[in-house]
Amino acid sequence: MLQIIHIAIDGPSGAGKSTLAKNLAKSLGMLYVDTGALYRSIGYWVEQQGIDPADTQKVIASLDTMQIELCYRDGEQLVKVNGQNVSPYIRTGQVAAAASIVSAIPKVREFLLNTQRNIAKDRS
Repeated sequence: MLQIIHIAIDGPSGAGKSTLAKNLAKSLGMLYVDTGALYRSIGYWVEQQGIDPADTQKVIASLDTMQIELCYRDGEQLVKVNGQNVSPYIRTGQVAAAASIVSAIPKVREFLLNTQRNIAKDRS
């Protein structure tokens, strides 16, 4: 029986979690999932749709029309929302602030937990 392993790394912003996770995944031949990028993608997307990230009800409603996927090109992880590569746009201060706001919404956390489970399903 094939054993599937998932490793989660938690810690404060700027602590080097992503660098550690990328290197660990690469050395173990495992899938790397940048959950911070997933939250940032929601923050970016709702702002692009003209939704205030603090408007909980509108953010939750937007999840029904949102599909997030991860893909890899030349060893780099790309985040797509509804087929659009949002990776080049999610590392700004404004998007980080929006991500921080939407990450406090329990339904957003639930949505991304399900997204992460689907991404990691059947893969280490």
